[in-house]
Parts: sequence; C-alpha cells; structure tokens
Amino acid sequence: MFRTALRNVLAHKARLLMTVLAVVLGVAFVSGTLVFTDTVGKAMSNQSAKSFEGVAVSVTSYGPSRNDEGVREGEPGISRQTLDKVKALNGVDAASGRVHGFAAVGDQDGKLIGTGWSNTGANFVPLKDGKDPRYAFTEGSGPATADQIALDKETAKRGKYQVGDKVRVADNGPAREYTLAGIFTTEDGAVNAGGSLVLFDTPTAQQLYLKPGFYDELSVSAKAGADADKLLAEIKPLVGKDAKAQTGAALAAEQAEQIEKGMSNMNQMLLVFALISLFVGVFLIYNTFTMLVAQRTKELALLRAIGANRGQVKRSVLAEALVVGVISAVIGLVAGIGLAVAMRSAIGAFGAKIPAGPLVVAPGTIAAAIGIGVFVTMLAAWLPARRTAKIAPVAAMGSAHLPASAKSLVLRNSIGGSVTLLGLVAILGGALTGKDGKMMIGAGAFFTMIGIIILLPALSRPVIAAVRPLLEKVFGVAGKLAAQNAVRNPRRTAVTAASLAIGLTLVTALSVLGITMGKAIDRMTTDNLKADYKVSMGDTFGNLDPSVIPALEKAPGVKAVSPQQAGDLRIGEGEDYRSVSGVNPATIGQLLNFDVVGGQLDSLAKGEVAVAEKTAKDSGLSVGSTLKATFDDNQQADLKVGAIYKDMEGMLSPYVIDYNILNKHTEEPYLREVYVKMDGGASEKAEKSLVDALGKNPAITFASQQDIRNEMGGLINTALNIMYGLLAMALIISVLGVVNTLAMSVYERTQEIGMLRAIGLDRGKVKNMIRLEAIVISLFGAVIGVALGTFIAWAVGETIKGSIPNYALVIPFDRIAIFMLLAGIVGALAAMWPARSAARLNMLTAIKTE
Repeated sequence: MFRTALRNVLAHKARLLMTVLAVVLGVAFVSGTLVFTDTVGKAMSNQSAKSFEGVAVSVTSYGPSRNDEGVREGEPGISRQTLDKVKALNGVDAASGRVHGFAAVGDQDGKLIGTGWSNTGANFVPLKDGKDPRYAFTEGSGPATADQIALDKETAKRGKYQVGDKVRVADNGPAREYTLAGIFTTEDGAVNAGGSLVLFDTPTAQQLYLKPGFYDELSVSAKAGADADKLLAEIKPLVGKDAKAQTGAALAAEQAEQIEKGMSNMNQMLLVFALISLFVGVFLIYNTFTMLVAQRTKELALLRAIGANRGQVKRSVLAEALVVGVISAVIGLVAGIGLAVAMRSAIGAFGAKIPAGPLVVAPGTIAAAIGIGVFVTMLAAWLPARRTAKIAPVAAMGSAHLPASAKSLVLRNSIGGSVTLLGLVAILGGALTGKDGKMMIGAGAFFTMIGIIILLPALSRPVIAAVRPLLEKVFGVAGKLAAQNAVRNPRRTAVTAASLAIGLTLVTALSVLGITMGKAIDRMTTDNLKADYKVSMGDTFGNLDPSVIPALEKAPGVKAVSPQQAGDLRIGEGEDYRSVSGVNPATIGQLLNFDVVGGQLDSLAKGEVAVAEKTAKDSGLSVGSTLKATFDDNQQADLKVGAIYKDMEGMLSPYVIDYNILNKHTEEPYLREVYVKMDGGASEKAEKSLVDALGKNPAITFASQQDIRNEMGGLINTALNIMYGLLAMALIISVLGVVNTLAMSVYERTQEIGMLRAIGLDRGKVKNMIRLEAIVISLFGAVIGVALGTFIAWAVGETIKGSIPNYALVIPFDRIAIFMLLAGIVGALAAMWPARSAARLNMLTAIKTE
C-alpha cells in the first residue's frame, strides 16, 4: 500500500504541486520568522555582551526617589566624590563616569539625521592613554572643549561632515553650533537602530543632561585576579539606594533577556499571520486530496475488492499526505531561510543597522518547520481519507462521483448553525460589555468564522441563485451554465470560497477599524484645535525646554502661544495621582476650542481649575467645588473649580490649570507641546518664522492642522498596508484553491463539455463559462468575508469608542468595492489555465470519456 501511495504521488505531480505551494508558503513564513528573530536576537545579544567586555561592575542611577510623603530626596545622580571613592577601592583598575541624554544632529539642510528616539548624546571619557575604550576614532580625536563634539561614522557620512566642519546639534531647546573634532565607530545599540551618537566633553554633557559634577552611570574595570562579585559588594554601599549596581556579566545577561523579549513580540505578530496562511492552506489541501480521491474512486474500490481493508485504504491516502508534507516542509524550510536573509537585508535598506553575526538555524526551527508542514497536510487529508475508506467497493465501482448523503448535509448544517449562533452571541455579548469585551469578541469571531465555513455549502445555493438571472441576462448560456456549475458541488464551492472569506474577513475588519479611527482623530483635530501650529519634539516623544515659550512669543507674526504642560495632582486624601494640563489662561481660548458647559474659562487666570465634564460627573464636582490638591513637591492647596468643559481626550488632561502654578511645584516641567496662532494663519513664511525662532532645531517639528491629519492618517495607512502585505499570502493560497477547484470541475465534466461543444457551444463560450464560475465562487467568498469583517469591526469599535473621542463607525465603501473587484480579478486569473484546458478538449474524445 505504501508503494501504491508513492506511485500515486508521482502520478499526480501537477495536482499536488498546488498543495506543495500552499504548505511551502506557510512553512516558509514560520521558519523565516524564527530564523530571522533568532539571528537578529543572537547578533544583538553578542553585541551587548561585547559592549560590556572588561566591565566588572556597572552602576546606573535613576535620580532621586520619592519619600513616604511623595517628595523627591537625594542627589540627581552619582557624584564625583562617589566616583573617586570607587576608584580608590583595591580591586578597581579604572572607573569612568558616564552621562547620557538626547541629542539631535541636523544635516547640511537642517534636517534631522537618524530616527528621533535613538538620537543620543554622551560624554567622552579619556583614560590614561587619552583614549575612551568605548569608541574607536577613525579621524580626529575626542572633544576637549565645550565648543567641540565628535560624531559616529554613519552620522557623519549621512550629514556629509568632515573634521573641522560646523555641526548644528540640539537637545529640546534652541540648537547650537559645534566644531567637529573627531569621527568614531561604535557598537552602541542606538546607532545600530538607525540613530546618531554625539560625544561632548564631560562638563558640557553634565550641564546638558544632569548637573555639573554628577553622572548617571559608572563603568568599573577590575584589576587582574580581582573578583567581580566581591567588588560589587564593596561598591553597593558607596552608591546608595537610588542607584543600581550589578556585575557586567549580570547586566549583559539582563540586556540579552530584554532583547529576547523584544524579539518574542515580533515573533508572535509574524507567526499569527503565518498560521492564518496555514489555516487557509488547509482548505486547499483538503480540496486537493478530495479531488485526487474522487479521481481514483474506482481504483481504490478495486483494492478493496482484492482484499485491502478500510484501514489500509485510509493509510494509503495519509501516506501520500505524509510524503507531500515532508517534501513541502523541507522546501519551505529552505525558502524560509532565504526569506530571513531577505528580511535582514530589507531592515538595512530602511536605515537600521543590524549587528553582524551568523545566520542562526536552531534545531527547534527545523523541528517546527517539518512538524507544522506534515501536521497541516495530514490534518487536511484525514477527512477525505476517512470518507473514501467508508465507501463500499460495489458502490464505488458503480459511480466515480458519489454525492454526500442528505443525512450528512443535515448534520453539517445543524452543527454549522449552532457554532455560528454561539459565535454571534459571543460577539454581541462582547460589544455590549464594553471595553472589557475584546476577548469575548475574539473568541466569538473565531467560532463564527468556523460556523460559517461549515454552513457555506448551504449558503452557496441561495446566494448564487440570487445572481443567476443577472449572469444569464448579461452572458447568456455561458452565464446560466456558470451559475449552475458553481452550486453543482456545494461542498467544493464552499471550501474554495472559505479561503477567500477568511482573508477578506480580516482585511475588512482591519480596514473598517483603521479608517474609523482615522476619521475620529481627524474630527478631533478639526473640532478642538484652533491653533495654526503644534510645536513638539516630533518622533522623540520627549519634552520641550521651557525656553521655547518666550522664544516663540517673540517670533514675528505670532498672535498667541500656550504650552500644553503635563503634570500630576493628587486629589483628596489617599488618592492616586491624576494627570493635569498646564496652559496659559490668557491665550488658551484662542488656541483650543473649549466647549464650556459650566462656569468661565477666564477663571484659570485666578488660579482656579477647569475640569472635564465626565470627570466632574464621576467625582461629583460642580462649579464652585473645592479640590484639596497635592502637587509633585508634596505642597497642598485648595483649588476651586472655575469651569467645566466637554472632554477633549487625546488633547487635554481631565484637569486644566495655569502652567505657572505647576511650575512653582515642579523641578523639571514636562512640556509636551506648544500651540501657536499666527496673524495670517499657517503658511510657509509663518513656519519659517517659528523655525528660526528656535534656532533651526532639527528635532522640533512644527505641525499645522493639515500636517496633524496627514500624520495620523499616514500612520494608520502604513499599519494597514503592513497588514495587507502580511495577509496577501493567504490570498495567494486562495488563488491556488480556485485553480484547483476549477481544474477538478473541468475533469468531472469532460464528457459534458464535449457534449456542449458538439451541440454548438464554441470555445470562447466554454472559456467564459469557466471564468464566470470562478468569479462567482470568488465573489461569494468575498461577500461572506466583507459582511463578517464589517460586523466584527463594529463589535470591536463598541469596546474602544469610550476611549476615542468622536468615534463613529465609518464603512469605507470605496475600499470594500476594491476588495470585491480584486476578488473578481482573482477568480478570473485563477480560471485562465482551467478555462484554456476546457476549451481545448477534443469534443469526440471528451464525449467518449466515462
């Protein structure tokens, strides 16, 4: 029987090729993801370990901690005196103090070099030999004075800078010009992530990022023979409770663990899409083996007649699946390794630098690829094998195409209806539950999808019957025959349509949610923002320096300026800290569209507080109520509620106060953004005025209302495009499924097609019949997918609308129309080969075919 199975595999190479492709695509995605993340993770871990070579103990300061009363106590970092004490320990060979922070470098045109969040600054720390062991200089030397800097090699190259050039560098305030003293290479992770690294002399770095005489990190190397753990025990008491001391080996292991966690998140996201592709592939494999078994019904019946039992017949089909699964998994593994190499190159093309390292193909990856490929193929082939083994030999010899019994279809529809109802109830329950219903909706979506897949044979007849008159009217006989053929074998039509339905359910749900959220954000900007510009630190998500406020106020053409300063207040006794926004009372009304429902916004100038309507309702507050507030410095004050306004979530905190009051109680104000109103509105001239006022800082962005809309829309479209790309693999497998179904349909109807040709149906109409059949099946799956996807998107929207202002479901009919058009094109393309084969059949030979 095993030899028979091998012979059958070789006898149906063309048909099995599509199964092989389906499995290869899914396995390649899985193995490629595992190889890529293992390779990158290993390279980054090796780089991390290399950066701690020679470091016996590392000390990191997190600044002063809060006492029991909430007041910060202690020094801002590790003092020079502490560094000297560490250096004096017997086992210490050398110790250096480090300071780190944000530093933005502009190119020759003033544009930011590198990714904002990974643009960093640090101090150059020369040892006895005048060199800093962390950096290898290729040109010049490290900075020695306050007006000098050094740049990493990649940043200097991108900015076209040479030693001696003037370079514009900024933190969160107006930019300054420095002289480039040297260019170096580094294994710093931020630089490898596409950022930049600027080195200052130590006093300058301390002044910029901390405080003169203090460091945020100590790096300690040990003398030969000294024990790192013993040295750690001696250093810990010296650095105090606000600093964390650990051995270099422990720190390297900790960073390796963090890298592994980060790669694990990427792993999970990519594997989800790989599993979706494999899930869709199951339907193609199932269809393929159903067709192969149907073609060999008489052959298998003959085997039964000469002595083969049911188990042997079943095992012969599963043996074929095993051979196909192993071959597909091996090819998929090789393709996955190639995909990992391509992904690594693609990451570099986007500006991120992945550390050099060998390609990692772990034994677990090989096992996963082979196991998944074989399991998926065997699983999909099991039902056709079981069904074939149950056919009686005499019945099989009498008919090559045995229809499903009425009993089995009734049982199938009953199960499908029950599962679908369970899923729909779960989705509705999750939607009604609100923000805590996402898990319920996810489970409901899964069961609904499975239930509808089971019900598709029953659904295919009425849905396709509804379009039959249109097909007959437009395409005549070819359209009528296409509609009849599409429902001739409802099981096969359902399996073919299911793969498209799954893909389009996900695509539609993501599109509806993405577009709805984009419109909500757009309305939030339009409804709430009156300012012409929002000034912020761009993609660094950092805080602006307070000096930008007076600088902007002095800029030509500026009409009104207000900060949006973030802070914390503890309201009442024993309550948690609540977020508060600090604004300029004199101008904020010109910049944001406050919808005041009680009191007066002018009361902010009197030291009173404005409260969002929802917060006021939840806390039982009204105009005139008094809040007992505790500020960041633990000072208390009684604040009177002077105004209540409609919530502006995403733009303002639920409490709004004069920013000058916040500044009195905050050591380091967190200035998130500044709103600016210009005399003539937003224009190129107005933006230039603001840019010049802040010294052409490359890290600061000046976004008009349209820029904000474009930015939000761009982020959503980028996310959607990534999802579409990942789901494209599932749709490719769907195309293969349509090809398979049509090929089998042509095989089963060879004699019928010959008869149609004999009575006058020309080759063109035969082709049209097959094409229309494919398009009908594809559109049937698309309709189901779009409807289910829209319903799921509505349910998910019900759980998040409370946290997104102005949320209202938007159905993107233009994109849905494109999805439907693409589904039709998929059907037409998939029908090309089967239609051509059908049209080229010799009518006399076809008529004689049994």
